[in-house]
Amino acid sequence: RHNAVFADKQCTSLLFLHAEAIRIPTVSSTNTDINTTALLEFHKLLRKAFPTVFSSSLVHHEVVADYSHLFWVPGTQPALAPYMLLAHIDVVPASESDGWEAPPFSAKEIDGFIYGRGTIDDKQSVMGILQALEYLLAKGYAPRRGFYIGLGHDEEVSGFQGAMNIVRVLKQRGVRLAFVLDEGLAVLDGIISGLEGPAALIGISEKGQATLKLSVLMTPGHSSMPPRESSIGILAAAIKRLEENPMPRLFGYGPERGTFEHLAHKVGHRRAILTSDAKMIVNKTLLRPDTNAFVRTTTAVTMFNSGVKVNVIPPLAEAYVNLRIHSAQSLQEVLDLVQSTIGDQRVKIELVDGFDPLPISSYDEKSFGFQIIKKTVLDLFPEVTVAPGITVGNTDSRHFKELTNATYRFAPTWFKPGDPQRFHGINERISKKNYEELVVFYFHLIQNCDTEKLPDPHSSVHEL
Repeated sequence: RHNAVFADKQCTSLLFLHAEAIRIPTVSSTNTDINTTALLEFHKLLRKAFPTVFSSSLVHHEVVADYSHLFWVPGTQPALAPYMLLAHIDVVPASESDGWEAPPFSAKEIDGFIYGRGTIDDKQSVMGILQALEYLLAKGYAPRRGFYIGLGHDEEVSGFQGAMNIVRVLKQRGVRLAFVLDEGLAVLDGIISGLEGPAALIGISEKGQATLKLSVLMTPGHSSMPPRESSIGILAAAIKRLEENPMPRLFGYGPERGTFEHLAHKVGHRRAILTSDAKMIVNKTLLRPDTNAFVRTTTAVTMFNSGVKVNVIPPLAEAYVNLRIHSAQSLQEVLDLVQSTIGDQRVKIELVDGFDPLPISSYDEKSFGFQIIKKTVLDLFPEVTVAPGITVGNTDSRHFKELTNATYRFAPTWFKPGDPQRFHGINERISKKNYEELVVFYFHLIQNCDTEKLPDPHSSVHEL
């Protein structure tokens, strides 16, 4: 099927190497609990899997912060601004007893799918990018536009060691990037209700985050003489108010408007007026938790602790709330809203950590990165509609905002109904066919980036 690019022998080899990567349990549990033994083993695997990348005089490789990797492939035309491909080596924990159909670090094949933690987050990109570069170098390719590849080792615990140190190294060298491409969104097939055909959503921003600690401190007492209100009751009421009064719906004030405008023509019963179409999709999809996240700041109560003994009124009740902040709001605005919604001085609100939503990258006809990614997607999957989107989680790319104003979050991982739940969940998997497509995507993306500048907007992007 991709024989124009790979021989069957190569397909077998690239699938074998991807499976090897999945079998190394590069788990990050917390900032201090990272499987460093697995990370060192992963470095060995990369050297074994991609001998040309590591021996080519064209490629400069360095280890950053002990376990992360930075590759620099200079272009033959130094005047062209370089770009960066990002991915991460670490994965979230997984245990087979949660209900996996195959052991999570087995890379077992079932019905054409490879099962394992990291198959869609994010070893498919780590291996896919380097595999594409390995094939290009073996063919004698030398890029016109230079590029970097950054592989972080602690993205799942915020990237404070890996990505941040890669950024520090690039800043010291005075690097400015034309664009950054990292993980994030994917090809959604049958996931957006009412949409005909698959949509490739390219993340142009990320939501911000806040973790709040709420606490109520009262005088302790005996359960035989309870006060009218207890610390548990006061805190429970405060949390109930947060859940019953969600943050405002901000559809149209952030990037999600662009998503729906790009997709409107593919909605069933094509209507003449685009805005009514966009509204229709919005109203149909808003009630689902995954789409609700696109149009507002979400509020999730994640921890609630209180009580010491069955016959003691506890002095202290504590809860933690995690908010993901919509692009149209700031961290401060969200904190103010939480305070006014709770509306009770007895509830102490502390910000544990948080940051504002990420800047919105451009996605018009003149946006080099967006258009090159779009062209590469359409060449591989002509049936797909490409649209900008908002990434509801966070990625290592957020640390790169001082090096570029064009950050895109996408890999051509194909999601069908039920697949988004596999992300950080059980039975994470990728089809063999889809992994091959990823390699082909990066293989063509690197070559498409050699375009010096985009054609004029009025001509078709397909002339690139």
